[in-house]
Amino acid sequence: MTQTASASKTYSYSVADVETVARRFTADLLMMAQSSGAITEETARNYAHDVEALAKKGFLKQVDLTLLSGSVEVRATRYTVNTESGALTMSRPGGVMWPRVANAHLRIVLIYTANYTADEKEAMRGKLKIGWVPSAARSVYLN
Repeated sequence: MTQTASASKTYSYSVADVETVARRFTADLLMMAQSSGAITEETARNYAHDVEALAKKGFLKQVDLTLLSGSVEVRATRYTVNTESGALTMSRPGGVMWPRVANAHLRIVLIYTANYTADEKEAMRGKLKIGWVPSAARSVYLN
């Protein structure tokens, strides 16, 4: 007698889960903005709003944040979306106190899921606060 079995596992997370994670991301981003002076609090909140909106829809794969001094990368971190839990995990936990540097600016690169089609981008256009544009920029992780 032969038996076979199969199993599948599905994961789901609620909008409340994503909102909780987004609040943590917002707090991190605000601390990075305040400590580095690279962007204003209002701009940080606008970026965080868009990250949350995209994550809630399942369109976000990861977010790369880089502090630059002119064209030189000073600090970088990556937040990866865990599609099983809806969580954003940081590549360098605890590293949110970024230094003040000359000619500081913050580069934020969003990496989308395959679900973020041209139609979905058009549908999200009026819901986002930042005018996102395509970029070939990638963060280099510094020690």
